[in-house]
Amino acid sequence: MPAKPAPLKKSPAKKAPVKAPEPARVETPAEPPAESPPVEVPAEAAPPAPTEETPVTEAAAPAAEDKASTPAADAPADAAPVEAAPVEEPPKAPTPPPPPVPTSAPVSLSVEDVSETSLTIKWRPPETIGDSGLDGYSIEYCKEGTSEWIVVNEELTSANRYCINNLTSGDRLNVHVVAINAGGRSEPTALAEPVPIREIVDRPRIRVPRDLRVPCIRKVGEQVNLVIPFNGKPKPVVSWLKDGQPLDMKKVNIRNSNSDSILFIRATDREDSGVYEMAVKVDSFEDKATITLQVVDLPGPPAGMKLVDTWGFNTALEWNPPKDNGNTEITGYTVQKADRKTGDWFIVLEHYHRLNATISNLIMGNSYSFRVFAENKVGLSQQCAVTKEVATIQKTGIVYKPPEYKEHDFSEAPKFTTSLNDRATTVGYTTRLLCSVRGCPKPKVEWLKNQMIIGNDPKYRQLSNQGVCSLEIRKPCSFDGGIYTCRAKNEQGEATVSCKLEVKQVVVPESNKEKGK
Repeated sequence: MPAKPAPLKKSPAKKAPVKAPEPARVETPAEPPAESPPVEVPAEAAPPAPTEETPVTEAAAPAAEDKASTPAADAPADAAPVEAAPVEEPPKAPTPPPPPVPTSAPVSLSVEDVSETSLTIKWRPPETIGDSGLDGYSIEYCKEGTSEWIVVNEELTSANRYCINNLTSGDRLNVHVVAINAGGRSEPTALAEPVPIREIVDRPRIRVPRDLRVPCIRKVGEQVNLVIPFNGKPKPVVSWLKDGQPLDMKKVNIRNSNSDSILFIRATDREDSGVYEMAVKVDSFEDKATITLQVVDLPGPPAGMKLVDTWGFNTALEWNPPKDNGNTEITGYTVQKADRKTGDWFIVLEHYHRLNATISNLIMGNSYSFRVFAENKVGLSQQCAVTKEVATIQKTGIVYKPPEYKEHDFSEAPKFTTSLNDRATTVGYTTRLLCSVRGCPKPKVEWLKNQMIIGNDPKYRQLSNQGVCSLEIRKPCSFDGGIYTCRAKNEQGEATVSCKLEVKQVVVPESNKEKGK
């Protein structure tokens, strides 16, 4: 037993150099640390070594061997010193990405269908999704009167529509939808009111008559009785609004039945004009329709009529549109005149669209007043605008001096517009040569054959009519062929045109001659 503690005496001296190099200090591995010099244990002290602390020392020795990270720790003590290596800075850790953010809440959650055991809802994706994307939606409902929210779908759905099945008829459910991504849950989007679970036999629908799809026009004082049919089962709840506000039930009467709604006004006035909105609702299903009512009246008088100018037998008028158009567009104006002597009014212009007019054909020596009425689809205005000034047509004589025009010189030398063409004819067949000429004064026309004037030879017939010249050669013979010329002359000059006429002889075959004999 005394020989067993011998290795413990050498163990501290051998392992001490291993603890010398620390990560934060640069030292030569051969230099032992001052804190742990080798300690020799006397031989007399060897027997007390195996105590309870001895296993701790043996356990610490292997731990010290594991911490040795450089080969210099195992080098012999008499080895040469090694130069210290430069210390390299450790690389900087990358900036961690920002934590994911939940999406915004889904939008436009509404009921698509409902039955005795199911409810179908639909919605639109969130406006803000973020970089982490969208994992899906969680649909949850809570029965009215309770606080427990039940998750419908075990797995997230990516669709924007979901049907909740296995519901109990008669329950009223609060439903909301939550968008989920890596950042967590969004704010829930809930239906505006609880949905009763029951069968909708017929969804509400308004059937607007065709004549009410355009603005309904009524005159002031007329009665309005509009019948709007609708469908829906169970019986829908009907509501009316005028320009977004509740109706004044003192002026408008509403009567509802199972199949239609009647809007009744006994006597209309201008204030009844507007957009009437009808809504029928069965639970969460609703249908709306709008009807435009336009109550029209006679327009007011035109404004600011004045006499602009008077000259000769004419006068110029101007006016402005009426301030009150009767709640409908102005379709025209009617202008009237009155002679101050008689005071009778006569229509000058009717259905006139401009804001100025010139009145003509007035009588010399008379004075006139003018007035104008505005007109719309209801009729003429009850009042009119009258000119303050009077248009007086003076009696001073008017001398008409016709304009002087310089006479145009139409003189023109003869010019052939159609020339003669070469012709070929047969002996004994009358032929005609044609050409046309113009000139001012009218040119004299002569015909020549081979540069010789034909004159009054009865064999030829010369005609000239409206510039068309013709030469008729009666039953020409072979001697009538040659160059024919038409010459036209007047005071401005002369012009000629020529052609060649060839007269052919008919050749009779010998066989025909023998038969003739």
